[in-house]
Amino acid sequence: MLPLVRQSTVRLLSCTGALVVFLSCSRHAFAQSAPSSPDHPWHTSAEEQLQTGVKGARNPGFAVDPAKTYSLAELVDLAESHNPQTRFAWERARAQAAALGIARSELYPTLVAVAWSQTNRQQVLINNKFDRQTIQDFAAAVELNYTIFDFGARRGRINAAKAETLAANLAFNDVHRNIIFQVQRAYYQLLNASGQEEAARADLANAQAVQQAAEDRLDNGLATLPDVLEARSATAQAEYELQAVLGTEEIARGDLATSLGTSPMATIHVQALKDLTIPDSVGDTVEAAIDRALAQRPDLLQQVAQIRSANARVKEANAAFYPSLQVKAAPTEDVFFGIQQNLPWAYTASLDGGIAFDLNWTIFDGGARRNNLARAKADEHAAEAQANAISDQIANEVWAAYSNLNTAFRQHQSAEALLEASSKSYDAALESYNYGLRNLLDVTAAQRTLAQARSADVLARTQVLTALVDVAFRTGDSVKPKSTVP
Repeated sequence: MLPLVRQSTVRLLSCTGALVVFLSCSRHAFAQSAPSSPDHPWHTSAEEQLQTGVKGARNPGFAVDPAKTYSLAELVDLAESHNPQTRFAWERARAQAAALGIARSELYPTLVAVAWSQTNRQQVLINNKFDRQTIQDFAAAVELNYTIFDFGARRGRINAAKAETLAANLAFNDVHRNIIFQVQRAYYQLLNASGQEEAARADLANAQAVQQAAEDRLDNGLATLPDVLEARSATAQAEYELQAVLGTEEIARGDLATSLGTSPMATIHVQALKDLTIPDSVGDTVEAAIDRALAQRPDLLQQVAQIRSANARVKEANAAFYPSLQVKAAPTEDVFFGIQQNLPWAYTASLDGGIAFDLNWTIFDGGARRNNLARAKADEHAAEAQANAISDQIANEVWAAYSNLNTAFRQHQSAEALLEASSKSYDAALESYNYGLRNLLDVTAAQRTLAQARSADVLARTQVLTALVDVAFRTGDSVKPKSTVP
């Protein structure tokens, strides 16, 4: 049998070995390290855990009725209700409102209640012998702290929090403005793609009609084989362009679904372009639109709120040069029980505590307050300069949006005239070709011109609608009450 010391040593070595093994395993199990080499990707079990977490956190989106035809207003309502960006901005605004509540709480005293109990036992020397003594202590205390005045430091923090809460709310509005514009733009892109599909199918039908006419004339000995091959080539080109348009339409549907906050695979049916009224003018001047934008754009108002916050921070920093007065009151109720060896229990209770006034005034801090004030003033001036820059940018955006809108109006008128003329030219060329008065090259050229005119007409109509919503987006009308959405 091993001696006691030997046994203790063996146990110590065993425990030490187990600890080393545990720490070694823990290092591989819990620690993160860089990739071992630069020549291949990094993959570990931690990555798999994150992938599982992403699947669990992913929102599958809301259900879209595949049998319903949605208007633009209905799509905007869906996006504002389900797009995760609105929830993110809303939570940020709520968090800032809570920060304002925290800042306001400094105007009130803090009251802390504490209760404790402890038992002490020790040998006490009395005369020439030691007696065991046991003391049981019960106590309850209330501590009241309140800042009587601080020369506006608290008020500065509260005003800054108010301005930042206002900025967060305006940022929430700006998120809605952007989401509304995203939905509108995706909607009109889908209408353009759908209209282009209809135009491409009409072009294919025209190319097939020309091909049939050429083949009939070849059968009757009135056309040549190169004419038929040229017609077949035009039909193949029309089919190719139709497939390209179909692909663009699928992408546009996915973009619209994503802007709503649902899966891009969702089936969404929207109103056709032919069911919408295309305006030919706007009853507003660019000067009035710029003034309206400067008065209501959420991002500019948000920057103005940041100026208020910076101004409040300057006042807070300036208050640090002055003293602050605090009062502290701490009443305490103490209860003691004690016993000494061979003596009965003793008891006493008392109400203790005190009140104190603290006047704190920093005399020297190495320039920290001065530099903090200088930084706050620089932030204030920077916020003002940023507001001026945003104002100039907004004015330019509205000006460009109105220019694009006027251009879209003119192009729409030109596209209508071009489509009408191209349709008549194609009909006349095909009829003349059937009578042998025109060659096939004239017919195919007229057919290509008509195809371009149809595409331009669809694009011009959707450009007018897109330019209108762009004006509403740039002026901030899209998030104003009772605003009209084209």
